Amino acid sequence: MSRYERWNTLLELLSDRKRLSIEEAAQELDVSAATIRRDFDELAQQQMVTRTRGGVVAHTVAYELPLRYKAARNAVEKQRIAAAAAALVVPGSTVGVNGGTTTTEVARALATQADLRNEPGEPALTIVTNALNIANELVVRPHVKVVSTGGVARSQSFELIGPLATGIFGRITIDAAIIGVSGLDTGRGATCHHEGEADINRLLVESAAQVIVAADGSKIGRRAFARICPIEAVDVLVTDASAPDDEIARIEEAGVRVMLA
Repeated sequence: MSRYERWNTLLELLSDRKRLSIEEAAQELDVSAATIRRDFDELAQQQMVTRTRGGVVAHTVAYELPLRYKAARNAVEKQRIAAAAAALVVPGSTVGVNGGTTTTEVARALATQADLRNEPGEPALTIVTNALNIANELVVRPHVKVVSTGGVARSQSFELIGPLATGIFGRITIDAAIIGVSGLDTGRGATCHHEGEADINRLLVESAAQVIVAADGSKIGRRAFARICPIEAVDVLVTDASAPDDEIARIEEAGVRVMLA
């Protein structure tokens, strides 16, 4: 288990229990007490926990981990999904991308596709995003035009949300929206954990001629708090073979094209 995977597990345990001792955490993760002590110290330095004698208590932060800590989860699957989703994009397109680890991989795949390159100074692709990390990573690539929505940044996801992020959508058109989700099923459609993110993601979907959901199998058949769009608004789902077969069948019956990466 990598350091970031340990941190993820520790914060999930702390979210449930509100307090963890070094001994308890070491037993849960099957690692040494010295390793847990170092992890607790580093998490405290990041202001994600409050250090106590012999353990930690929950800090007053949301335990939806920032992207840099979640990136280790299902990394190989997400890269395959990203490559397959990026391959659906036509050169010269305007693509809307929301925040998340899978969509960050999609943005990287889009930016490095050889067939999307164009003459120097002329963008071969326009990316519209509310994700600060994606905009930051792509802005240095001369063949990609980056359009940021504006808004108030959420530290948990690096996404811009709120009324300041919505004004742009009445002034642009998007050829394809590639969105990451926290859950996708036929009953609730595409969902995420935060209502502010859902609002911006919904506008991305409504502005797009084609909607592509890029999500690993752990998200399929699940529901999160805030609804982005109904299943009928999704044109393509790109996922991996770990997605439940029965859920995939239901999604296909709803008219969604499913691609397994």
